[in-house]
Amino acid sequence: MTLDDVVNQDEVVAALKNVVASKNVPHMLFTGPPGTGKTATAHAFARELFGPRYIEDGLFMEINTSDERGIETIRERVKTFARTVPMSGVEFRILLLDESDQLTDAAQHAFRRTMEQFSTTCRFILAANYSNRIIEPIQSRCAVLRFRPLSLESVSKMLKKIAEAENFQLDEEAVKAIFDFSLGDMRKAINILQSASALSKKVDEKTVYQVMGLVSRGEVRRMLELALDGKFLEAREVLRNLIYVQGHQPQDLVSSLSREIPMLQVSEADKVRLVEFLGETDYRISEGGTPEVQLLAFLARLTLMKRA
Repeated sequence: MTLDDVVNQDEVVAALKNVVASKNVPHMLFTGPPGTGKTATAHAFARELFGPRYIEDGLFMEINTSDERGIETIRERVKTFARTVPMSGVEFRILLLDESDQLTDAAQHAFRRTMEQFSTTCRFILAANYSNRIIEPIQSRCAVLRFRPLSLESVSKMLKKIAEAENFQLDEEAVKAIFDFSLGDMRKAINILQSASALSKKVDEKTVYQVMGLVSRGEVRRMLELALDGKFLEAREVLRNLIYVQGHQPQDLVSSLSREIPMLQVSEADKVRLVEFLGETDYRISEGGTPEVQLLAFLARLTLMKRA
């Protein structure tokens, strides 16, 4: 993978290409949501800087700090790598600290001292989901590059590429559903796709909802529309099927309802009222109300609202 393969991070890529061209490499902090390519970009940067054998030549090391949060990580692995002078004529090595925001404050302060001590032989790249969890003395020593959540277009392109390579069908509604659940996290999107493709060689929206353990949008929409059309008993049967036959939890139903209400073909004022009704339902369930009774009361209010 090269920097040209990094998706949806044009500003980051441009900055890193300038660094490669100038050979003036600072310590860097890659920050942004999970699954936006921080780790992969660090590898692509090292490849372009040192060549394809950047790992084999001992010029790059990655440490995932989420499993090793103590000072020993800093003292042993980081310092051992950082103090070693490269033998290939290169001036410095690169050490990637992935999920560096998981380090304790004590470990971060120890790391700051390591950065200062070995800055001539090592450059550090910190990858963090939350930059506010990195202490200010470290941030001030780094060039900060911010990664954005991936766009639907970027995620769609990657998922379709995987589907083609693995020889299974993937429809557009499934792609949109995966994107909605992944929130721009490519790693999560790929994991959802892999799970869905294990269930069926034709991945559609229903398959995605099934693998996520969530309620089908179509059934939730149908239940809402039946209630709004005054068909309360039919809406009740859909609800009971979702709870007692399909086994969905009340909180999952509330979440699904909240996603579907904005899509209904009703006025903005009615949507506001529906959200208000649903909020009251959610509160009553959380306070110990019987879930089925509270959800039925919600559907009844929809039926009465439409008749008014």
